[in-house]
Amino acid sequence: MQLIDLSSPVDASFWEPEPLSITTMSAADGARHLASEMREHFGMDFDPNVLPGAEFLTNDTLSLTTHTGTHVDAPAHYGSITTYGEAPKTVEQLPVDWFYRPAVVLDLTDAPVGVVGADLLRAKLDEVGYTLSPLDIVLLNTGAARLVGTSKYFTEFVGLDRSGVDLLLDQGVRVIGTDAFSLDAPFTYIIEQYQKTGDPGVLWPAHFAGREREFCQIERLANLDALPRAHGFTLSCFPVKIVGAGAGWARAVAVLD
Repeated sequence: MQLIDLSSPVDASFWEPEPLSITTMSAADGARHLASEMREHFGMDFDPNVLPGAEFLTNDTLSLTTHTGTHVDAPAHYGSITTYGEAPKTVEQLPVDWFYRPAVVLDLTDAPVGVVGADLLRAKLDEVGYTLSPLDIVLLNTGAARLVGTSKYFTEFVGLDRSGVDLLLDQGVRVIGTDAFSLDAPFTYIIEQYQKTGDPGVLWPAHFAGREREFCQIERLANLDALPRAHGFTLSCFPVKIVGAGAGWARAVAVLD
């Protein structure tokens, strides 16, 4: 069995549109913190100097959004109202069997910044000789992962239009992944198209499709080029169980026999 990590890191040195900070408590500070916590919460005195090297355990405090690094978007992320008869699921409510499934990766690295639709996805599926089955996971290799950590990562990639999303969901797909910042086109591209056309249909069609049809996205994948074949592998991408959240971080790993 071969395992290939398809996740991008949470890295405070990366350029991010939302603030990100990671603060590490040293082992020495951990010892002093332990003594303070024991006194405050349990009324017990403890001398941290009796610990080996006067050290206890490190700890890390993070300030970040659930959309930092590789993550799964739950239906609740797309809006509060759905047309499919139930409230949109938050990340802890998602069926776990959606996230360990056969997967196929489609090469979109030759597509320009903007959107692609159903016709190109059909052609790419034919190109790799794959027929989708219900609950398959579809991964889009846009080439954006090479820009991770830079501001261009958020402005130079290709997303899906509504026809592309519908094509996959019509085949029973419930999880669509991309190595880009978003399954939609870049924010800058979307707003420019709206300003040119006045058509609200160009505004985040891939995300807003989730208000009508229940599905999840995995965004900010990485290393898709390392996959030795386009299909014939399983993707494991379980999201962290954050109660009430619209997304959860995930460690995406391809499992190859």
